[in-house]
Amino acid sequence: MFALWYLTFAVDEIRKRLAWLFSSNKPAPQKALDNKPAPAVAPTPAPTVKPSPAAAPAKPSLPEPSPKPVAAPVAEPPKPVTPPKPAVVQPAPAPVPSPASIVAPKSTPAAPSSPPAPSTPPKPATSAKMPIPLPKSLTEANTNGNDNSTNGNEALHDINLDKKLFEAQLPASKIAKVDIEQLKDASEDFIHGEANAFVQSIKEAQQAGFRKQDTMVDAAVLAKLEEGYAKLVASDSKSLLKKYLTKEVFDNLKNKVTPTFKSTLLDVIQSGLENHDSGVGIYAPDAEAYTVFADLFDPIIEDYHGGFKKTDKHPASDFGDVNSFGNVDPTNEYVISTRVRCGRSMQGYPFNPCLTEAQYKEMEAKVSSTLSGLEGELKGKFYPLTGMEKAVQQQLIDDHFLFKEGDRFLQAANACRYWPSGRGIYHNDNKRFLVWCNEEDHLRIISMQQGGDLGEIYRRLVTAVNEIEKRVPFSHDDRLGFLTFCPTNLGTTIRASVHIKVPKLASNKAKLEEVAAKYNLQVRGTRGEHTEAEGGVYDISNKRRMGLTEFQAVKEMYDGITELIKLEKSL
Repeated sequence: MFALWYLTFAVDEIRKRLAWLFSSNKPAPQKALDNKPAPAVAPTPAPTVKPSPAAAPAKPSLPEPSPKPVAAPVAEPPKPVTPPKPAVVQPAPAPVPSPASIVAPKSTPAAPSSPPAPSTPPKPATSAKMPIPLPKSLTEANTNGNDNSTNGNEALHDINLDKKLFEAQLPASKIAKVDIEQLKDASEDFIHGEANAFVQSIKEAQQAGFRKQDTMVDAAVLAKLEEGYAKLVASDSKSLLKKYLTKEVFDNLKNKVTPTFKSTLLDVIQSGLENHDSGVGIYAPDAEAYTVFADLFDPIIEDYHGGFKKTDKHPASDFGDVNSFGNVDPTNEYVISTRVRCGRSMQGYPFNPCLTEAQYKEMEAKVSSTLSGLEGELKGKFYPLTGMEKAVQQQLIDDHFLFKEGDRFLQAANACRYWPSGRGIYHNDNKRFLVWCNEEDHLRIISMQQGGDLGEIYRRLVTAVNEIEKRVPFSHDDRLGFLTFCPTNLGTTIRASVHIKVPKLASNKAKLEEVAAKYNLQVRGTRGEHTEAEGGVYDISNKRRMGLTEFQAVKEMYDGITELIKLEKSL
């Protein structure tokens, strides 16, 4: 359509610029684009012949008596152009004048019915305007196929030319077939492609900015790191932090931050820097820290969890046959109480140091609502710490039901912010099933009771975990297992423990710890980690939590405690 419009525009311009050249000698107008054949001419009288395109129009001469002979013109008339072959009648060629004849040739006599009109004398040949031939493509013969060959003036002045040009159509065989749907899809694909490229360029720019930020740690943080590291190196700390935080590792990690929460190396190790008596000394402020600071976490995890290498993958969760375990102390001579607990982090939330007060409260509301739907033996009540009387709180702590406030190791790791907002405890009516909300981990699910009936306690825990997981999704990593704040609780997160009295073994604590290590057991004080034994009562539990299933972790504790009791009896 654009080509037709442009052609029309060009023809109109040619008509405006050239039409005036032919106005003085223009022949009678004809329909330039008439596709009908020319009508036959009657044999008598002779037909009127149109002049040749190359010759000037003929003028009638004066009456015979008055002409004066004149000399021949100086310039010869232009050679006639041979017209194309006519369709019906072959017109007679124009006569060539002799030197003695007059300039104007005789005109063809008109029909007898009408007398000839008087003519004006002919103009000299030298003053006649010669028609400028148009391009072949614009001549009448080549435009409409008419046999009447002209110089195209009739076509230029035909008022129907524009209309016919617009209405002209190519043959169907030459028109490209266009699928409108394909054209639409192609346009949409192009627009989407350009939009996606634009969005991708923005993302790349943002990622470049993040990469730049990942290497930007505040100068005050760097200064504190340098100072704390120097003190740690000079100390007699036996922590895993000091063992594996070499100068090379320290220099490699000190300028890194996690992508989402911008946690630094200081957030990871500050508890161990402030507490040189830590056993481990590091925490993960968010899940990404396990990847960003892997050069420090991986060797500590391998050491603590009994050879779980950075190339290892934690097995899928498997609680096994819950009826496999019995009572580790049927006579109740040594075991005071038994407890099995696991830690869980709620999907979609960071760990304690990165939680806001609003998130603490939101998580507490979700936990309270979820636990209120438990039935049967697990049915109980949720008690928020906010508003809880101090006496009630202390009694729950003394009964080993509630976590304590003010743990210096957790405080140094920024795990106690906004206390007591968002914290609470749930327990059933007989206090054998408990859930801690936002202590060290988001959730600590606990099954406990007096005596050594590990089988009953383990069955209760497995039932509770499965019921809660139906309502609250937990954070899990394919390599590390269930994710927790402290790397010692990764994997199964299972800790099966007993409060036990073994006075003969305990008389030599070093010997007790040596025997416990042989069975992958860990010895703690009566009130847990970082406490002393009270009345000769120790908290002994399985140490390994990664690289084995939940069932295997509990079985290590069961087998180890059984052997300790046998050893105590033999002394």
